[in-house]
Amino acid sequence: MRLDEASLARWGERIGETVETPVVLGLQGELGAGKSVLARAIGKGAGVSAAMPSPSFNLVFRYPAGLGREVVHLDLYRVAAPDELWELGWQSLGAEHEIVIVEWPERAETLMPADHWLIEISAPPDHAELRDVAGRRFGVPPALAGFPMSVTGS
Repeated sequence: MRLDEASLARWGERIGETVETPVVLGLQGELGAGKSVLARAIGKGAGVSAAMPSPSFNLVFRYPAGLGREVVHLDLYRVAAPDELWELGWQSLGAEHEIVIVEWPERAETLMPADHWLIEISAPPDHAELRDVAGRRFGVPPALAGFPMSVTGS
């Protein structure tokens, strides 16, 4: 699916408003692809009222959201090895009330939970203002509103 930034943000808000918890969303793409745009939009849709800066330096932020939920936003760009994730509280992620958003999920390697989404965002070379968005479902995570995902990962 090809989206402009405003459409990507609207889709993210819809996910935040409607997704069942717990859910883990891995956002994959190059620097500047739109991962943080999508993460902030999901948070906004979930009811986060605070600013959501990129967690590049702090690695993890937690935000209270609406309906008793919490948005947990991680950025693994600076993680050198998956065993560093335990220091971030990785083992306790995915509680019943959490929307967990993981930027750079490939840094977690096999530690990503069995049930999660991987959303890949890229800028097509012919349209710098647009983003190609593709997703894969691993296991049986909750459905994402407005995005038909038929490819199942392994």
